[in-house]
Amino acid sequence: MRRTAVAAAAALLAVLTAGCGGHGGTAERTPATFSGYSEMQQKVDAAESALTQADRDAARDDTGR
Repeated sequence: MRRTAVAAAAALLAVLTAGCGGHGGTAERTPATFSGYSEMQQKVDAAESALTQADRDAARDDTGR
């Protein structure tokens, strides 16, 4: 039974070592924001603005003004 436990632990260690071996075993840092973030934010802002304007137009149509 002890040999089985040792073999399982060795197999687990080998798998973990192989999994982390692709990049030196350290966590790679990624940038906080991706390169197209500002462009995407501008598009979201424009969409929100258009939605607000459409809501205003719909409210005017409902009041008969």
